[in-house]
Amino acid sequence: MSLPSAFAPAQHPVAQKPPFTEKRYVPTLMFVTSLFLLWAIAITMGDVLNKHFQNVLHVSKADSGLVQFSIFGAYAVMGIPAGLFMKRFGYQKGVLLGLGLYALGAFLFVPAANAASFGFFRGALFVLACGLATLEAVAHPFMAALGPQATSDQRLNFAQSFNGLGAVLGPLIGGHFILSGTHPSGDLTSVKTLYIFIGSVILAIAVAFAFVRVPVLSVEHTPELPAETEAGYYGGTAEALKTPPARQLWQHRHFIWAWLAQFLNVAAQGGTWAFFINYGVEKMHLTDAVAAGYFAVFMLLMMVGRFTGTVLMRFIAPSKLLAAFALANVVMCLLVAQGWGWLSFGALLLINFFFSIMFPTIFSLGIKKLGFLTPQASSIMVMAVAGGALFPYLMGKVANHDVAAAYYLPILCYGFIALFGLRLYRVRPPRPAEVSAHPFP
Repeated sequence: MSLPSAFAPAQHPVAQKPPFTEKRYVPTLMFVTSLFLLWAIAITMGDVLNKHFQNVLHVSKADSGLVQFSIFGAYAVMGIPAGLFMKRFGYQKGVLLGLGLYALGAFLFVPAANAASFGFFRGALFVLACGLATLEAVAHPFMAALGPQATSDQRLNFAQSFNGLGAVLGPLIGGHFILSGTHPSGDLTSVKTLYIFIGSVILAIAVAFAFVRVPVLSVEHTPELPAETEAGYYGGTAEALKTPPARQLWQHRHFIWAWLAQFLNVAAQGGTWAFFINYGVEKMHLTDAVAAGYFAVFMLLMMVGRFTGTVLMRFIAPSKLLAAFALANVVMCLLVAQGWGWLSFGALLLINFFFSIMFPTIFSLGIKKLGFLTPQASSIMVMAVAGGALFPYLMGKVANHDVAAAYYLPILCYGFIALFGLRLYRVRPPRPAEVSAHPFP
């Protein structure tokens, strides 16, 4: 005899983890992932150029840090325009703009090499980096939109894993063509030839992407679920969700803290990368080419860290993993600054393993639950990359006297990132004063 349905035990569906992405998004996701690789090659090639310009154009370590100023300074200039362009014309055209500027900057290396002008090279790098800034402003929210918001951290870390592959290829390519000693001292022919090739490849990719059919995104500029929007705080209806939120971006405290964490994160990254080869040459007595080879290993560890982080985030909250990796880098920087031979050099290599998840994780935590404000938040978050424009110069001032001591400076950055991962990342409901001004009941 069966029990009446009213007395039967309740059947609860088994909770399923949200999918990584949807089948219809896979081709687009693969192409967008390739963009992460392409801009990483350009950024890490800048660190090779940093040392090459010291050798060929006879600039000091501090002045060679202006290479990073030109690259990362472009992010401060291009962040908001890229976001406005993306909002007006969409993700695909934003990608095409970024690739076009990338190719143009690469081709400008030809007249810069002919003039043998450090200032001209910096101008070419600035144009190229405007393209990189545009790609970053577009690619991060683009990737986040290619599936459920709950798995956006995983998709961004997956894409950033290929960014890590590009970061490995950059110093390998640069070390082989620029620092290998194939061309005589003072010759810039290798730089010119290499960047003509890079510009041609990027231009061809832009033409190919112009013919890609991007599917309609379900969460391109709108909230995904009521619980994940400001309306969720007020019990808003589905109709109310069509109304943009009254709160301004600066009133979302988790975004403000994320921006500062990202600024310091890229500051530490820029300085650490800029003087890696100098550390290998001066403290480990390696040649430029061998040090560039270790720089590729350095970047390989970042790629390994991102794949590892993507897996660990299935079991560990992204914010907690971020804090743990930041604290590990505090320890690594202390060891590097001591100049204890291979122990310190090994710690320098491991900095990039622990750095690996920081940029995408901070980015993803910073733009969570922003709904209609996500495109604006993404472009402003990209501007935080300007932190890398200032720190290499400051570290260069210290490195002029002792390159090992320069690695004390990033400790301050990683300390704040750990605090962000432990407490400041939390998305908080608006304050009472904001509730009263909100249009929802």
